[in-house]
This record gives sequence, structure tokens and C-alpha cells, in this order.
Amino acid sequence: MNAILLLGMPGMGEWVIIGLFVLIFFGARKIPEFAKGLGKGIREFKDAVKDVKKEVDDAGKEIPKIDDKP
Repeated sequence: MNAILLLGMPGMGEWVIIGLFVLIFFGARKIPEFAKGLGKGIREFKDAVKDVKKEVDDAGKEIPKIDDKP
């Protein structure tokens, strides 16, 4: 049961340590650039998912329905 608890989300203390590590490792000037790049990547991914979903929906509409009656 303890192994399951280890796989959970980090608590506030862990987030502070991670934030300090990132700040020390990358520096304060690089963090906004990383955040901007991450935001662009997420936006592009969402747009791609939306485009694929639209293509699948459009392809489903193009398929003619088959009547079961002979």
C-alpha cells in the first residue's frame, strides 16, 4: 500500500524543492522562455488534436449509411 502512495502527486514541500532546483539550475532569465515554449507546445498540441478530431468527424459523415433491408 505504501508503494501506491509513493506514486502520487508531490506535496507542497516537494514543489518548493523542485522550484528552487529549477531556479538555481536554469536561472531566473531562462524560466520565462521555458514557460513560453511550453505554452506554445501545449497550444500546438491542442490545435493538432482538434484538427485530427475534425478530420475523423468529417470522414465519418462522408461514409454512406447501409440499409439493412435487401
